[in-house]
Amino acid sequence: MEANHSFVNFSDTSSIKVALVGNPNSGKSTLFNALTGLHQKTGNFPGVTVDKKSGTAKLSSTVTAEFVDLPGTYSLYPKSLDERVTFEVLCNPENIDHPDITIVVADASNLKRNLFLVSQIIDLKIPVILALNMIDLVEKGGVVIDVVRLSEKMGVKVVAISARKKEGIEELKQAMLQPLPVPQYDFIDVKKFASDLVDKIKSVIKVNSDFAAFQIINNFSEIHYFDKKSETRDKIGAIISASIIDHNKLQSQESVERYRVINRIATECITQKSAIKGETFTHKLDAILTHKIYGYAVFLVILFFIFQTIFFLAKFPMDWIQGLFVMVSQWATHTLPAGELTNLFVNGILAGLSGVVVFVPQIALLFAFIAILEDTGYMARVSFIMDKMMRRFGLNGRSVIPLVSGVACAVPAIMSTRTISSWKERIITIMVTPLMSCSARLPVYTLLISLVVPQDKATGFFNYQGLILMSLYLIGFLAAMVAAWIFKIILKAKEKSYFIMELPVYRSPQWKTVSITIIDKVKVFLFDAGKIIVAISIILWFLSSHAPGERFTEIEKRYSSLSSDSTINKRIASEKLEASYAGILGKAIEPAIAPLGFDWKMGIALVTSFAAREVFVGTMATLYSAGDTDNSQTIREKMQNEKNPQTGLPVFTVAVSFSLLIFYAFAMQCMSTLAVVYRETKSWKYPALQFGFMSVLAYMASFVVYHLLK
Repeated sequence: MEANHSFVNFSDTSSIKVALVGNPNSGKSTLFNALTGLHQKTGNFPGVTVDKKSGTAKLSSTVTAEFVDLPGTYSLYPKSLDERVTFEVLCNPENIDHPDITIVVADASNLKRNLFLVSQIIDLKIPVILALNMIDLVEKGGVVIDVVRLSEKMGVKVVAISARKKEGIEELKQAMLQPLPVPQYDFIDVKKFASDLVDKIKSVIKVNSDFAAFQIINNFSEIHYFDKKSETRDKIGAIISASIIDHNKLQSQESVERYRVINRIATECITQKSAIKGETFTHKLDAILTHKIYGYAVFLVILFFIFQTIFFLAKFPMDWIQGLFVMVSQWATHTLPAGELTNLFVNGILAGLSGVVVFVPQIALLFAFIAILEDTGYMARVSFIMDKMMRRFGLNGRSVIPLVSGVACAVPAIMSTRTISSWKERIITIMVTPLMSCSARLPVYTLLISLVVPQDKATGFFNYQGLILMSLYLIGFLAAMVAAWIFKIILKAKEKSYFIMELPVYRSPQWKTVSITIIDKVKVFLFDAGKIIVAISIILWFLSSHAPGERFTEIEKRYSSLSSDSTINKRIASEKLEASYAGILGKAIEPAIAPLGFDWKMGIALVTSFAAREVFVGTMATLYSAGDTDNSQTIREKMQNEKNPQTGLPVFTVAVSFSLLIFYAFAMQCMSTLAVVYRETKSWKYPALQFGFMSVLAYMASFVVYHLLK
């Protein structure tokens, strides 16, 4: 190849847009975090619901770069929604996210395979920097990559980095400020495969290269960046329709030719200096972690450890937070002037906030464990060992990531199903993912479990609270598998699926990446869910503090002849709550939920928590504040001391508590999840079916559990 280039220079530009592209598990996201730190934001790419992660960083005193982390892909032949975004951003010069510079992150330890995507992007004739990541692992394995020679052969600037160790990051930033070569030659000549078509496409639409036109030919039916009614789309459609094209043959010819060139370059630029002695650490560990029996056993042990730790470690900060809210509530009650505003602040806002903030330690721990498992490379192994089992239920290994992500939140988990190429498997995964117990259920589980299982209840290292929590997550997974099997029978599709995943080497977790994940997820929980919880708490406070007509006055008159004491005050507060607007709503719901062991207060919580499952805790905190006039109790103590007015027995018995737990394990109590299912499927049929079958399952399971335990 002749070294014929033009050059572009962005050192005099105040702001540049940089795209990060790479194969899955190439370390692209680690590099993104190393470059941007906490200066990140998440949105959507224009016209699609695929997550757009962007962040900024200073390259110099005058130049700021906006980095866009594009979805991982193995090539520019999109097989899923995520990969299509990367294709459209890079191949369409008019795309709003089209970058000034494209950094292709390649796993240096698998360079030959990674160069396939690199070479395709080079053939788009756009400014490219090749970042050879994990160079430290390559050197440790006795391999030498001639970076200078590779740069000459590829025709682009090449920088060796280790994103995890932050080595080469400054060199990469400086490379963006230097003149960048834009190859004028073709890495491979695609015209030899479709010469006439390439020329015709280029006469209709302005593209940078023959390869961009070649990609439009191969992916025209999947391209969304043309207006469906545009003249350009019609012309291109007519050109392609008039030609007899075997797309598979074209792609195969292009791939074979490309690898022929890549093999020659790899031979010249990669040298094995010393042989690797014996099996690597990764291979030795995989012999256990991917074993058909031991692999599952290890996974269950890890889950057990996570849920035991969530209860044990989170107890101390949670107790401190609860005590702090009790102190603030007592101070406000005795210091602020009595009246509606003080009542709103204490029993509305503070009660709602306490139901959010107190669970932050557990949420943070859950996301920390998930981030560590992903960062070490273990989650890829879970997908691998689960693939064979998943296929029996109409899913595949790629379904594992959404299902495991559903333990954090169903919304991004459902959005992550875009990596599944099979329509049927993607729909089934979307339909069953909400059955996985998400972090929003965690506050509900924690509160209800603590009501019936003492903290010190344990056998050796086995804490009963942690065991019950783990059981609820396993029940959700089993329900998801059964539902998936039923959908496999119902849904019909002829397409065949495949599962290809490269297993990354094991690494120690990148603590900065883990920290960023925890901070980001806790912020979402506090501010997104928190806003909903506090807003509903304020509405509930109003509904529970006001009543139609003179109902409150009549209750006060009835007790006016009796001397005021704590017992009388609690009785008055309880009757007022029952006579309030909230009480009227709850009483209307009660007949439908009484067979499950639920009273009218729980009925209100079921309704309000449809906005978000964790609202249940804030609702109970607001409702039970009515009986705690001096605000000296935590929400758990208030619920534990609640008595049935007819029997005088505790309301939250073992039967009632487990009935509620099972109901929340199965019920679709989340508007956001239904909304994202609609966005992903473009039909109300699927969210309606999802809401229906999960509600019926929750009601029936709760009914059975209550009547077995009461």
